[in-house]
Amino acid sequence: MFRCIIMGAAGRDFHDFQTFFKTYQDFHVVAFTATQIPFIEQRTFPKSLAGPSYDSDIPIYDEEMLSNLIADLDVDFVFFAYSDLPHEEVMHKASTVQAAGASFVLLGPNHTQITSRRKIVSITAARTGTGKSPIAQLLAKKLNDEGLSTVTIRHPMPYGNLKKQAVQRFTTTSDFDLAECTIEEREEYEPYIRENLVVYAGVNYQEILEQAEEEAKVIIWDGGNNDFSFFKPDFNIVVCDALRAGHEMKYYPGETNLRQANVVIINKVGTAEPDAINEIQQNARRVVPNAQIIQSDLKINVDNPELIRGKRVVIVEDGPTVTHGGMSYGAGWVAAQHHKSVPIDPKEFAVGSLKDTYLKFPHLKAVLPAMGYSTEQIGDLEKTINACNAEVLIDASPADLSHLINLKIPIARVHYRYEQRSGKDLLQLVIQAVSG
Repeated sequence: MFRCIIMGAAGRDFHDFQTFFKTYQDFHVVAFTATQIPFIEQRTFPKSLAGPSYDSDIPIYDEEMLSNLIADLDVDFVFFAYSDLPHEEVMHKASTVQAAGASFVLLGPNHTQITSRRKIVSITAARTGTGKSPIAQLLAKKLNDEGLSTVTIRHPMPYGNLKKQAVQRFTTTSDFDLAECTIEEREEYEPYIRENLVVYAGVNYQEILEQAEEEAKVIIWDGGNNDFSFFKPDFNIVVCDALRAGHEMKYYPGETNLRQANVVIINKVGTAEPDAINEIQQNARRVVPNAQIIQSDLKINVDNPELIRGKRVVIVEDGPTVTHGGMSYGAGWVAAQHHKSVPIDPKEFAVGSLKDTYLKFPHLKAVLPAMGYSTEQIGDLEKTINACNAEVLIDASPADLSHLINLKIPIARVHYRYEQRSGKDLLQLVIQAVSG
Protein backbone atom coordinates (compact mmCIF):
# COMPACT_ATOMS: atom_id res chain seq x y z
CA MET A 1 0.00 0.00 0.00
CA PHE A 2 1.31 3.45 -0.98
CA ARG A 3 1.17 6.18 1.64
CA CYS A 4 -0.02 9.49 0.18
CA ILE A 5 -0.51 13.16 0.97
CA ILE A 6 -2.97 15.33 -0.97
CA MET A 7 -1.96 18.99 -1.34
CA GLY A 8 -5.12 21.07 -1.52
CA ALA A 9 -7.24 24.07 -0.60
CA ALA A 10 -10.63 22.59 0.42
CA GLY A 11 -11.93 21.82 -3.06
CA ARG A 12 -10.20 19.70 -5.69
CA ASP A 13 -8.39 17.79 -2.93
CA PHE A 14 -11.59 16.44 -1.37
CA HIS A 15 -13.05 15.65 -4.80
CA ASP A 16 -9.96 13.73 -5.88
CA PHE A 17 -10.19 11.76 -2.66
CA GLN A 18 -13.85 10.89 -3.34
CA THR A 19 -13.14 9.76 -6.91
CA PHE A 20 -9.60 8.44 -7.35
CA PHE A 21 -8.62 7.33 -3.83
CA LYS A 22 -11.86 5.51 -3.04
CA THR A 23 -11.49 3.65 -6.34
CA TYR A 24 -7.77 2.83 -6.12
CA GLN A 25 -7.39 1.76 -2.51
CA ASP A 26 -3.73 0.79 -2.89
CA PHE A 27 -3.18 4.54 -2.47
CA HIS A 28 -3.90 5.39 1.16
CA VAL A 29 -4.13 9.04 2.24
CA VAL A 30 -2.33 9.71 5.52
CA ALA A 31 -2.77 13.50 5.45
CA PHE A 32 -3.97 16.53 3.54
CA THR A 33 -2.05 19.79 3.40
CA ALA A 34 -3.84 23.11 2.98
CA THR A 35 -3.04 26.53 1.56
CA GLN A 36 -4.68 29.60 -0.07
CA ILE A 37 -7.73 29.48 2.25
CA PRO A 38 -7.31 30.76 5.84
CA PHE A 39 -8.03 28.45 8.78
CA ILE A 40 -8.78 25.23 6.84
CA GLU A 41 -5.68 23.49 8.16
CA GLN A 42 -7.31 23.55 11.61
CA ARG A 43 -9.77 20.80 10.63
CA THR A 44 -9.79 17.11 9.70
CA PHE A 45 -11.39 15.20 6.84
CA PRO A 46 -14.07 13.10 8.58
CA LYS A 47 -13.99 9.31 8.64
CA SER A 48 -17.69 9.26 7.72
CA LEU A 49 -16.79 10.75 4.32
CA ALA A 50 -13.51 8.84 3.98
CA GLY A 51 -15.14 5.41 3.98
CA PRO A 52 -14.47 1.99 5.54
CA SER A 53 -10.77 1.93 4.60
CA TYR A 54 -10.09 4.62 7.19
CA ASP A 55 -10.22 4.05 10.93
CA SER A 56 -10.17 7.72 11.90
CA ASP A 57 -10.44 11.25 10.56
CA ILE A 58 -7.64 12.29 8.20
CA PRO A 59 -5.58 15.21 9.54
CA ILE A 60 -5.14 18.46 7.58
CA TYR A 61 -1.83 20.30 8.02
CA ASP A 62 -0.43 23.60 6.83
CA GLU A 63 1.41 23.14 3.53
CA GLU A 64 4.54 24.69 5.03
CA MET A 65 4.98 21.42 6.94
CA LEU A 66 5.06 19.32 3.76
CA SER A 67 8.74 18.31 3.68
CA ASN A 68 8.69 17.22 7.32
CA LEU A 69 5.41 15.37 6.83
CA ILE A 70 6.85 13.35 3.94
CA ALA A 71 9.62 12.14 6.23
CA ASP A 72 7.61 11.74 9.43
CA LEU A 73 4.70 9.90 7.77
CA ASP A 74 6.88 7.81 5.41
CA VAL A 75 5.05 9.16 2.33
CA ASP A 76 5.43 7.60 -1.13
CA PHE A 77 3.32 9.95 -3.28
CA VAL A 78 2.19 13.56 -3.00
CA PHE A 79 -0.84 14.43 -5.15
CA PHE A 80 -1.19 18.08 -6.12
CA ALA A 81 -4.87 19.09 -6.04
CA TYR A 82 -5.53 22.81 -6.19
CA SER A 83 -5.55 25.50 -8.83
CA ASP A 84 -4.38 28.85 -10.17
CA LEU A 85 -0.62 28.60 -9.78
CA PRO A 86 2.02 29.67 -12.30
CA HIS A 87 3.56 26.69 -14.06
CA GLU A 88 6.92 27.51 -12.51
CA GLU A 89 5.49 27.47 -9.00
CA VAL A 90 3.88 24.07 -9.58
CA MET A 91 7.30 22.72 -10.50
CA HIS A 92 8.88 24.33 -7.43
CA LYS A 93 6.38 22.35 -5.37
CA ALA A 94 7.20 19.22 -7.36
CA SER A 95 10.89 19.79 -6.66
CA THR A 96 10.21 20.25 -2.95
CA VAL A 97 8.34 16.94 -2.88
CA GLN A 98 11.00 15.06 -4.82
CA ALA A 99 13.79 16.55 -2.71
CA ALA A 100 12.05 15.04 0.31
CA GLY A 101 12.05 11.66 -1.45
CA ALA A 102 8.42 11.30 -2.61
CA SER A 103 6.88 11.26 -6.08
CA PHE A 104 4.77 14.18 -7.31
CA VAL A 105 1.46 13.46 -9.11
CA LEU A 106 -1.12 15.49 -11.05
CA LEU A 107 -4.40 13.63 -11.55
CA GLY A 108 -6.22 14.32 -14.82
CA PRO A 109 -9.83 14.36 -16.01
CA ASN A 110 -10.04 10.65 -16.85
CA HIS A 111 -9.41 9.70 -13.22
CA THR A 112 -11.47 12.43 -11.56
CA GLN A 113 -14.38 13.48 -13.78
CA ILE A 114 -17.82 12.00 -13.13
CA THR A 115 -20.10 11.11 -16.06
CA SER A 116 -23.68 12.39 -15.99
CA ARG A 117 -26.85 11.14 -17.65
CA ARG A 118 -27.73 14.79 -18.26
CA LYS A 119 -26.05 17.35 -20.50
CA ILE A 120 -23.14 19.11 -18.81
CA VAL A 121 -22.04 22.60 -19.83
CA SER A 122 -18.70 23.36 -18.22
CA ILE A 123 -17.65 26.98 -17.61
CA THR A 124 -14.04 27.22 -16.51
CA ALA A 125 -11.31 29.83 -16.81
CA ALA A 126 -7.68 30.65 -17.44
CA ARG A 127 -7.39 32.48 -14.10
CA THR A 128 -9.41 33.30 -11.00
CA GLY A 129 -11.59 36.38 -11.51
CA THR A 130 -12.07 36.26 -15.28
CA GLY A 131 -15.84 36.69 -14.96
CA LYS A 132 -17.03 33.14 -15.55
CA SER A 133 -19.80 33.17 -12.91
CA PRO A 134 -21.81 35.99 -14.57
CA ILE A 135 -21.73 33.90 -17.74
CA ALA A 136 -22.90 30.80 -15.86
CA GLN A 137 -25.71 32.76 -14.22
CA LEU A 138 -26.86 34.29 -17.51
CA LEU A 139 -26.86 30.93 -19.30
CA ALA A 140 -28.77 29.22 -16.46
CA LYS A 141 -31.44 31.90 -16.62
CA LYS A 142 -31.68 31.90 -20.42
CA LEU A 143 -31.80 28.10 -20.71
CA ASN A 144 -34.62 27.97 -18.16
CA ASP A 145 -36.43 30.65 -20.17
CA GLU A 146 -36.04 28.44 -23.23
CA GLY A 147 -37.75 25.56 -21.42
CA LEU A 148 -34.54 23.62 -20.79
CA SER A 149 -34.68 23.00 -17.03
CA THR A 150 -31.24 23.96 -15.74
CA VAL A 151 -29.44 24.02 -12.41
CA THR A 152 -25.88 24.99 -11.61
CA ILE A 153 -23.33 23.01 -9.63
CA ARG A 154 -20.61 25.21 -8.17
CA HIS A 155 -17.03 24.25 -7.50
CA PRO A 156 -16.70 23.35 -3.79
CA MET A 157 -16.21 25.88 -1.03
CA PRO A 158 -16.58 23.65 2.05
CA TYR A 159 -15.11 25.89 4.71
CA GLY A 160 -17.33 24.72 7.57
CA ASN A 161 -18.48 21.33 8.89
CA LEU A 162 -17.66 18.86 6.12
CA LYS A 163 -20.18 16.28 7.34
CA LYS A 164 -23.01 18.81 7.09
CA GLN A 165 -21.74 20.15 3.78
CA ALA A 166 -21.66 16.85 1.86
CA VAL A 167 -24.60 17.94 -0.35
CA GLN A 168 -25.84 21.54 -0.39
CA ARG A 169 -28.73 23.01 -2.38
CA PHE A 170 -29.36 26.76 -2.24
CA THR A 171 -32.59 28.45 -3.32
CA THR A 172 -33.07 31.26 -0.76
CA THR A 173 -30.81 33.56 1.25
CA SER A 174 -32.00 31.85 4.44
CA ASP A 175 -30.25 28.71 3.17
CA PHE A 176 -26.95 30.59 3.59
CA ASP A 177 -27.67 31.26 7.24
CA LEU A 178 -28.64 27.64 7.88
CA ALA A 179 -25.41 26.49 6.21
CA GLU A 180 -23.36 29.09 8.12
CA CYS A 181 -21.82 30.26 4.84
CA THR A 182 -18.73 32.43 4.82
CA ILE A 183 -18.61 35.66 2.82
CA GLU A 184 -16.60 33.77 0.19
CA GLU A 185 -19.37 31.20 -0.21
CA ARG A 186 -22.06 33.87 -0.36
CA GLU A 187 -20.12 35.68 -3.08
CA GLU A 188 -20.52 32.64 -5.32
CA TYR A 189 -24.07 31.55 -4.45
CA GLU A 190 -25.95 34.78 -3.81
CA PRO A 191 -26.10 36.04 -7.44
CA TYR A 192 -27.92 32.83 -8.40
CA ILE A 193 -30.52 33.34 -5.69
CA ARG A 194 -31.15 36.91 -6.83
CA GLU A 195 -32.08 35.47 -10.24
CA ASN A 196 -34.33 32.75 -8.71
CA LEU A 197 -31.92 30.03 -9.79
CA VAL A 198 -30.86 26.81 -8.06
CA VAL A 199 -27.22 26.24 -7.18
CA TYR A 200 -25.62 23.14 -5.65
CA ALA A 201 -22.26 22.72 -3.92
CA GLY A 202 -20.67 20.60 -1.20
CA VAL A 203 -18.15 17.79 -0.80
CA ASN A 204 -19.58 14.60 -2.33
CA TYR A 205 -20.05 15.49 -5.99
CA GLN A 206 -21.38 12.08 -7.01
CA GLU A 207 -24.34 12.55 -4.64
CA ILE A 208 -24.68 16.21 -5.62
CA LEU A 209 -24.86 15.25 -9.30
CA GLU A 210 -27.43 12.51 -8.70
CA GLN A 211 -29.69 14.93 -6.85
CA ALA A 212 -29.29 17.64 -9.51
CA GLU A 213 -30.09 15.14 -12.28
CA GLU A 214 -33.51 14.55 -10.72
CA GLU A 215 -34.59 18.17 -11.27
CA ALA A 216 -32.77 19.31 -14.42
CA LYS A 217 -32.15 18.39 -18.04
CA VAL A 218 -29.07 20.59 -18.24
CA ILE A 219 -26.40 21.08 -15.58
CA ILE A 220 -23.98 23.98 -15.67
CA TRP A 221 -20.63 23.51 -13.98
CA ASP A 222 -19.48 26.84 -12.54
CA GLY A 223 -15.80 26.26 -11.87
CA GLY A 224 -13.75 27.81 -9.10
CA ASN A 225 -10.40 29.50 -9.65
CA ASN A 226 -9.13 28.01 -12.93
CA ASP A 227 -9.80 24.38 -12.01
CA PHE A 228 -11.07 21.93 -14.61
CA SER A 229 -14.56 20.45 -14.34
CA PHE A 230 -15.47 17.72 -11.85
CA PHE A 231 -17.90 16.34 -14.45
CA LYS A 232 -17.27 15.09 -17.98
CA PRO A 233 -18.62 17.98 -20.08
CA ASP A 234 -20.63 17.87 -23.27
CA PHE A 235 -19.62 21.46 -23.98
CA ASN A 236 -16.57 23.35 -22.69
CA ILE A 237 -16.64 27.14 -22.30
CA VAL A 238 -13.34 28.64 -21.18
CA VAL A 239 -13.05 32.30 -20.12
CA CYS A 240 -9.81 34.25 -20.58
CA ASP A 241 -9.07 37.68 -19.10
CA ALA A 242 -8.07 40.36 -21.60
CA LEU A 243 -6.43 42.27 -18.73
CA ARG A 244 -4.08 39.31 -18.09
CA ALA A 245 -3.07 38.32 -21.61
CA GLY A 246 -0.69 35.38 -21.79
CA HIS A 247 -1.79 33.94 -18.46
CA GLU A 248 -3.90 31.38 -20.34
CA MET A 249 -0.61 29.67 -21.28
CA LYS A 250 1.26 30.22 -18.00
CA TYR A 251 -1.01 28.99 -15.19
CA TYR A 252 -2.08 25.56 -14.01
CA PRO A 253 -4.61 24.17 -14.78
CA GLY A 254 -5.89 27.12 -16.83
CA GLU A 255 -3.90 25.94 -19.83
CA THR A 256 -5.51 22.52 -19.45
CA ASN A 257 -8.91 24.20 -19.73
CA LEU A 258 -7.89 26.22 -22.79
CA ARG A 259 -6.69 23.12 -24.62
CA GLN A 260 -10.10 21.44 -24.08
CA ALA A 261 -12.27 24.41 -25.08
CA ASN A 262 -15.19 24.33 -27.48
CA VAL A 263 -15.64 28.08 -26.94
CA VAL A 264 -13.00 30.56 -25.79
CA ILE A 265 -14.45 33.78 -24.36
CA ILE A 266 -12.05 36.71 -24.16
CA ASN A 267 -13.65 38.81 -21.42
CA LYS A 268 -13.13 42.42 -20.22
CA VAL A 269 -12.22 43.63 -23.72
CA GLY A 270 -13.71 47.08 -23.03
CA THR A 271 -10.73 48.14 -20.92
CA ALA A 272 -8.04 46.02 -22.57
CA GLU A 273 -5.35 46.91 -25.10
CA PRO A 274 -5.88 45.57 -28.65
CA ASP A 275 -2.50 43.82 -28.53
CA ALA A 276 -3.58 41.92 -25.41
CA ILE A 277 -6.79 40.72 -27.08
CA ASN A 278 -4.83 39.64 -30.15
CA GLU A 279 -2.34 37.72 -28.03
CA ILE A 280 -5.09 35.63 -26.44
CA GLN A 281 -6.73 35.04 -29.81
CA GLN A 282 -3.45 33.84 -31.29
CA ASN A 283 -2.80 31.50 -28.36
CA ALA A 284 -6.33 30.08 -28.61
CA ARG A 285 -6.11 29.55 -32.36
CA ARG A 286 -2.75 27.82 -31.95
CA VAL A 287 -3.76 25.28 -29.29
CA VAL A 288 -7.51 24.86 -30.04
CA PRO A 289 -7.91 25.81 -33.71
CA ASN A 290 -11.49 24.48 -33.93
CA ALA A 291 -12.83 26.42 -30.95
CA GLN A 292 -15.23 29.32 -31.40
CA ILE A 293 -13.79 32.63 -30.15
CA ILE A 294 -16.05 35.23 -28.55
CA GLN A 295 -15.17 38.68 -27.24
CA SER A 296 -17.15 40.08 -24.33
CA ASP A 297 -17.15 42.60 -21.52
CA LEU A 298 -18.54 42.99 -18.02
CA LYS A 299 -20.96 45.93 -17.86
CA ILE A 300 -20.65 47.60 -14.47
CA ASN A 301 -23.61 49.32 -12.80
CA VAL A 302 -23.83 51.12 -9.46
CA ASP A 303 -26.95 51.34 -7.31
CA ASN A 304 -27.50 55.02 -6.51
CA PRO A 305 -24.38 56.31 -8.32
CA GLU A 306 -24.99 59.78 -6.90
CA LEU A 307 -23.92 58.36 -3.53
CA ILE A 308 -20.32 57.92 -4.68
CA ARG A 309 -19.86 60.74 -7.18
CA GLY A 310 -16.88 62.76 -5.97
CA LYS A 311 -17.05 61.19 -2.49
CA ARG A 312 -14.34 59.74 -0.27
CA VAL A 313 -14.96 56.00 -0.52
CA VAL A 314 -13.66 52.70 0.75
CA ILE A 315 -13.85 49.95 -1.87
CA VAL A 316 -14.52 46.28 -1.10
CA GLU A 317 -13.78 43.90 -3.97
CA ASP A 318 -14.52 40.23 -4.65
CA GLY A 319 -12.07 38.41 -2.37
CA PRO A 320 -10.58 35.61 -4.53
CA THR A 321 -10.20 37.87 -7.59
CA VAL A 322 -7.88 40.32 -5.85
CA THR A 323 -6.07 37.89 -3.55
CA HIS A 324 -4.83 34.64 -5.12
CA GLY A 325 -6.38 35.74 -8.45
CA GLY A 326 -3.63 38.33 -8.63
CA MET A 327 -5.74 41.33 -9.74
CA SER A 328 -4.80 44.59 -8.02
CA TYR A 329 -8.39 45.88 -8.30
CA GLY A 330 -11.86 44.86 -9.48
CA ALA A 331 -15.24 46.27 -10.47
CA GLY A 332 -15.44 48.56 -7.43
CA TRP A 333 -12.27 50.38 -8.40
CA VAL A 334 -13.50 50.76 -11.99
CA ALA A 335 -16.81 52.19 -10.73
CA ALA A 336 -14.98 54.61 -8.43
CA GLN A 337 -12.82 55.90 -11.28
CA HIS A 338 -15.84 56.34 -13.55
CA HIS A 339 -17.71 58.39 -10.96
CA LYS A 340 -14.63 60.37 -9.87
CA SER A 341 -14.75 58.99 -6.33
CA VAL A 342 -11.72 59.43 -4.06
CA PRO A 343 -10.59 55.99 -2.82
CA ILE A 344 -9.18 55.72 0.69
CA ASP A 345 -6.37 53.20 1.05
CA PRO A 346 -7.58 50.73 3.72
CA LYS A 347 -4.09 49.30 4.34
CA GLU A 348 -3.21 51.73 7.12
CA PHE A 349 -6.55 51.06 8.84
CA ALA A 350 -6.45 47.25 8.57
CA VAL A 351 -6.95 45.31 11.80
CA GLY A 352 -6.42 41.68 12.84
CA SER A 353 -6.23 39.13 10.03
CA LEU A 354 -6.58 41.81 7.35
CA LYS A 355 -3.11 43.11 8.22
CA ASP A 356 -1.80 39.66 7.28
CA THR A 357 -3.85 39.74 4.07
CA TYR A 358 -2.12 42.91 2.90
CA LEU A 359 1.29 41.48 3.79
CA LYS A 360 0.53 38.34 1.80
CA PHE A 361 -0.88 40.23 -1.22
CA PRO A 362 1.19 43.42 -1.59
CA HIS A 363 -0.02 43.97 -5.17
CA LEU A 364 -3.39 45.34 -4.00
CA LYS A 365 -4.35 48.90 -4.87
CA ALA A 366 -6.44 51.01 -2.48
CA VAL A 367 -9.06 48.27 -2.20
CA LEU A 368 -10.17 45.90 0.54
CA PRO A 369 -10.73 42.20 -0.26
CA ALA A 370 -14.04 40.84 1.04
CA MET A 371 -12.37 38.51 3.51
CA GLY A 372 -14.78 36.58 5.71
CA TYR A 373 -13.68 32.99 6.26
CA SER A 374 -14.67 33.15 9.94
CA THR A 375 -16.82 35.21 12.31
CA GLU A 376 -13.66 36.83 13.65
CA GLN A 377 -12.48 37.78 10.16
CA ILE A 378 -15.87 39.29 9.31
CA GLY A 379 -15.44 41.37 12.46
CA ASP A 380 -11.99 42.48 11.26
CA LEU A 381 -13.54 43.51 7.94
CA GLU A 382 -16.20 45.57 9.71
CA LYS A 383 -13.69 47.30 11.99
CA THR A 384 -11.37 48.09 9.09
CA ILE A 385 -14.14 49.66 7.01
CA ASN A 386 -15.40 51.77 9.92
CA ALA A 387 -11.86 52.92 10.74
CA CYS A 388 -11.36 54.33 7.24
CA ASN A 389 -13.70 57.27 7.95
CA ALA A 390 -15.03 57.17 4.41
CA GLU A 391 -18.26 58.82 3.31
CA VAL A 392 -19.51 55.76 1.42
CA LEU A 393 -18.68 52.07 1.04
CA ILE A 394 -18.49 50.80 -2.54
CA ASP A 395 -19.49 47.14 -2.19
CA ALA A 396 -18.33 45.22 -5.26
CA SER A 397 -18.49 41.86 -3.53
CA PRO A 398 -21.12 39.58 -5.11
CA ALA A 399 -22.29 38.99 -1.53
CA ASP A 400 -24.41 41.77 -0.06
CA LEU A 401 -22.28 42.95 2.86
CA SER A 402 -25.10 45.05 4.32
CA HIS A 403 -26.60 41.86 5.78
CA LEU A 404 -23.32 40.75 7.35
CA ILE A 405 -21.63 43.79 8.87
CA ASN A 406 -22.72 46.92 10.74
CA LEU A 407 -21.45 50.14 9.19
CA LYS A 408 -21.64 53.82 10.04
CA ILE A 409 -21.81 54.88 6.38
CA PRO A 410 -24.15 54.24 3.42
CA ILE A 411 -23.41 51.45 0.93
CA ALA A 412 -23.40 51.68 -2.87
CA ARG A 413 -23.66 48.22 -4.43
CA VAL A 414 -21.80 47.44 -7.65
CA HIS A 415 -23.15 44.85 -10.09
CA TYR A 416 -21.64 43.51 -13.29
CA ARG A 417 -23.13 41.42 -16.08
CA TYR A 418 -21.86 39.68 -19.18
CA GLU A 419 -22.21 41.42 -22.55
CA GLN A 420 -21.14 39.68 -25.75
CA ARG A 421 -19.27 41.90 -28.21
CA SER A 422 -18.40 39.58 -31.10
CA GLY A 423 -18.52 35.99 -32.34
CA LYS A 424 -21.36 33.49 -32.67
CA ASP A 425 -24.19 33.91 -30.17
CA LEU A 426 -23.15 32.04 -27.01
CA LEU A 427 -26.66 31.01 -26.00
CA GLN A 428 -27.36 29.49 -29.42
CA LEU A 429 -24.08 27.58 -29.33
CA VAL A 430 -25.03 26.14 -25.93
CA ILE A 431 -28.59 25.29 -26.99
CA GLN A 432 -27.23 23.50 -30.05
CA ALA A 433 -24.82 21.51 -27.87
CA VAL A 434 -27.36 20.42 -25.25
CA SER A 435 -30.21 19.72 -27.68
CA GLY A 436 -28.26 17.29 -29.86
